[in-house]
Amino acid sequence: MIEIREALTRREQREFLNFPLELYKDEPCFVPPLWMDEKKIFKKNYVYYDTCEAVYYNAYKDGRMVGRISGILQKAANEKNGERRVRFTRFDSINDTEVAKALFGAVEKWALEKGMDTVCGPLGFSDLEREGLLIEGFDKLSTFEEQYNYEYYGSLIEACGYGKEVDWTESMIFPPENDDGALKRVADKLMKRYDLHWGPAKNVNDFLNKYADGLFELLDKSYDQLYGTVPFTPGMKKLMIDNFRLIIDLDHVAVILDKDDNVVCLGVCFPSIAEAVRPSKGHLTPAAVFRILRAMKKPEIIDLGLIGVDPAWAMRGVSVAISAELERMLRAPGIKYAETNLNLEDNLMIQNQWKRFVEVKHKRRRAYVKKLEERK
Repeated sequence: MIEIREALTRREQREFLNFPLELYKDEPCFVPPLWMDEKKIFKKNYVYYDTCEAVYYNAYKDGRMVGRISGILQKAANEKNGERRVRFTRFDSINDTEVAKALFGAVEKWALEKGMDTVCGPLGFSDLEREGLLIEGFDKLSTFEEQYNYEYYGSLIEACGYGKEVDWTESMIFPPENDDGALKRVADKLMKRYDLHWGPAKNVNDFLNKYADGLFELLDKSYDQLYGTVPFTPGMKKLMIDNFRLIIDLDHVAVILDKDDNVVCLGVCFPSIAEAVRPSKGHLTPAAVFRILRAMKKPEIIDLGLIGVDPAWAMRGVSVAISAELERMLRAPGIKYAETNLNLEDNLMIQNQWKRFVEVKHKRRRAYVKKLEERK
């Protein structure tokens, strides 16, 4: 007998947060989120609750917790796309179809009660959160930005009546084989031709003070038509800026400005902290803080966080300049490769970006969708 219980008490909420940490405690490819960030989902003033509603369910079998799931009503996304959808996220379960059906059944019932007609996911409150179900690359370490899951998850979700909506690919990116400076020469000519220049900054605070507004405006424009994206709210902007202050390094960012100092292209990378947060299960213990600081100071892997191009400039080849900067980062001492994180398989602009490098596609993720029928 499966019991589904909404996580309302502090104990139930702790069980919700702890379940994946226990489920994956022996899995070396699993990278937990930071506990201090994840527990914020249960605060009434959580940054996303100005445009969203959410519900959290735990599943119990014979008194033991065996699964969890969350449903998100992302009102801004529905309004933007003219849809009536609920997103599912934070789905974790033992390999038991009965458990999965009970969890998804609870989210689907909640969706119908909210007047929605579709459930899709895994998708978070925004694309700044972890999204997509891993369907290839189970033997590869997850990045800190994305979620790992066991191989059986796909079968569980499909058994609940869900089918593919979109796929993302993830790649390891290495420098071009020829170290002849070709990318930089092309980039320099392009920058001169269009009267573009790099955005200078003295430090991280100076960078954010100068370019944060233009950065968010550019991301809203360049990501507008991408799957799962929503416009940045003031709360989301503050959250992102606060995170940037902690982990951004000016050696791993590039901003291109036009002659009027408008942001037309940007690339933001982060030092990988995946290995640093694993041992402490996402808790910021003194040892974990030391490992994170060491990873930031001497990174071996860099994670590609954001790449955006103003649509008005997209067809002028401006992205080659960002590629040249990425090559510079990849050839820095100690750097082994970069992780792209998620790239939509049909986003040809970003997929073609990596043809300038040595690319190894090593992971694939999927978003599922199910049309709901009114229950009598």
